[in-house]
Amino acid sequence: MKIPVTLKHKPVITCENYEQVDGRSAYSSEAKGLSLGLAQWNERGKIDIAAKVWRYTGEKWSRQSEELPLHRVLDLSLLIVQSILHFREAYRHPDLFDHEKPEIGKIGIQGDALRMGVCTENPCILEDIKLFRDALAKDDELLAERLHALSALLQEAGYGRNNRKQ
Repeated sequence: MKIPVTLKHKPVITCENYEQVDGRSAYSSEAKGLSLGLAQWNERGKIDIAAKVWRYTGEKWSRQSEELPLHRVLDLSLLIVQSILHFREAYRHPDLFDHEKPEIGKIGIQGDALRMGVCTENPCILEDIKLFRDALAKDDELLAERLHALSALLQEAGYGRNNRKQ
């Protein structure tokens, strides 16, 4: 299915077969495509690139399609990887996290830090964190395949440990 090009988001680079590779929803996903393009919120003289997940209901393109700035896509990737790292050692805590120190990671960016932690304000956190851990474990193979591919591309692009780009 072709991604629409007449809407406010202007696709430049697309993946039009995303439905076939969308994790557990592969071949039956509402998410039909991904694109990188000119953001719908662009103003005259100010151009941003955004990533978009295109959803199709079977009759029309959904308003639930999501457009994200590229840095947010990368920030989500950082959050995913930090979560995976946390849950590798979470078994050491009875509730899967340290109540005294719920922060699970901190990555310095833009002169500050992306601080990641367990949402202790969630009134159901003790149940929800176990469900999250189980879902993460269940999808380990899907995530690992993508993370290995991402790692290889980062190495190829020069973003590896020994050849860090600025």
